[in-house]
Amino acid sequence: MNRLALLLLPALCGPALAQDPTLTDGDKYRVVLDNACVRVLRYHDQPGDKTQLHRHPNFVVVALAPFKRRLTLADGRTMAREFKAGDTLYSAGEDHIGENVGDTPTEVVMVELKPGRQCAR
Repeated sequence: MNRLALLLLPALCGPALAQDPTLTDGDKYRVVLDNACVRVLRYHDQPGDKTQLHRHPNFVVVALAPFKRRLTLADGRTMAREFKAGDTLYSAGEDHIGENVGDTPTEVVMVELKPGRQCAR
């Protein structure tokens, strides 16, 4: 019985185990600013690339070039997203796997908002 519990634990705790994207996909994410209020990431991938399951707090993403992605959320739902250069999107925090399903590289700047921060001007 204990062995079965150990085998099922990762499946039951999957979302809780989602990690920082700079750890799961350090070849794609680069931190360009990190302070008390925000963390700013640059993300770059190639057509066909796929990330590992990772977590983002609430964030804003700005597309630097056009691209197409499929996101698979931790609960198994999928979403298709298509961006043009300059498109900007706000998203509540989520755990997901991202996949470049287009024929162009993904180039974005992502601003992750740090929860519970009152930031001065």
